[in-house]
Amino acid sequence: MQGFAWIIGAIILILILSAIRVLKEYERGVIFRLGRIAGSRGPGFIVIIPIIDKMVRVTLRTVVLDVPPQDVITKDNVSVEVNAVVYFRVIDPIKAIVEIENYLYATSQLAQTTLRSVLGEAELDDLLSNREVINQKLQDIIDRETDPWGIKVSMVEVKHVDLPDEMRRAMAAQAEAERERRAKVISALGESQAAEKLAEAAEIMSKQPAALQLRYLQTLNVIAAENNSTTIFPIPMEMFKPFFEKILK
Repeated sequence: MQGFAWIIGAIILILILSAIRVLKEYERGVIFRLGRIAGSRGPGFIVIIPIIDKMVRVTLRTVVLDVPPQDVITKDNVSVEVNAVVYFRVIDPIKAIVEIENYLYATSQLAQTTLRSVLGEAELDDLLSNREVINQKLQDIIDRETDPWGIKVSMVEVKHVDLPDEMRRAMAAQAEAERERRAKVISALGESQAAEKLAEAAEIMSKQPAALQLRYLQTLNVIAAENNSTTIFPIPMEMFKPFFEKILK
């Protein structure tokens, strides 16, 4: 009889321990009572009815979902491989359990199909340069579709766009041609500005012959300083004109 009492006591202790649950701050427990929803509880210490109640844990932390690379044909018929990352969290634990069988797997599949659909409507240049617009469009679509599941999508980011080798070579050649064009434009602009300044200087010197002579002497001074050699240069007759006038007088 005493052994039977020990067995009954052990069963009661097991039932009590099975009725106790401790949920972390970021967890919620969805309670099913005889198959029906009895609400969600947590965080902290909660008690359920053994055998009658069943609890499913749901995390409310943000989930980082890596979308595997997808083969996409853009609007301008360029085949690329794109992967992305989705940030989302559960805001309604009951919907996340009741409305969808596996919200993690469902969100992953939805992100993949949406990624292919949205990028298939964009051109390659937009995919490379207007990444923020595409990210926002992806977020809006995925967030709208997952809202009935009690999920909030906070961010979607296209991580990497893998281009074919021939497309990379074509883009590199285009970039090189663009750099050469800019260099030629800058060089031509510099030549034009230099010509304008030389024309202004020539006009000023034509009005002041003495300035032209001083510039001539400065140039000779530079040549003499840079080259250790004998330099023969003609002397303009205008330099001796004052002396001739003085002698004739």
